[in-house]
Amino acid sequence: QVQLVESGGGLVQAGGSLRLSCAASGTIFSINAMGWYRQAPGKQRELVATITAGGNTDYADSVKGRFTISRDNAKNTVYLQMNSLKPEDTAVYYCNCNVVGRVVRNYWGQGTQVTVSS
Repeated sequence: QVQLVESGGGLVQAGGSLRLSCAASGTIFSINAMGWYRQAPGKQRELVATITAGGNTDYADSVKGRFTISRDNAKNTVYLQMNSLKPEDTAVYYCNCNVVGRVVRNYWGQGTQVTVSS
């Protein structure tokens, strides 16, 4: 079994920064794509950023230039550096990893709350 544990959420003023982390543990041979999603109250979950095993990244238009996704393959960890935060970034942030273990499947973290005050 594989578990994803997220950390780093919290309350921050507009214009501030936060760094989210998501560590995968369990039977892991390798991890393909890793990503961050978010879900605001009353809205559908949306993609924020993804990073491939080779380090190629992709971002939602709403966060380009403000957020940076990165990964540490030795630690099976993905990060999301969030700068210039806006109130509309308020949401529960979830990490998602495509893990190669006994089987290949996607796993979700439990979510971490990010609240940006105006």
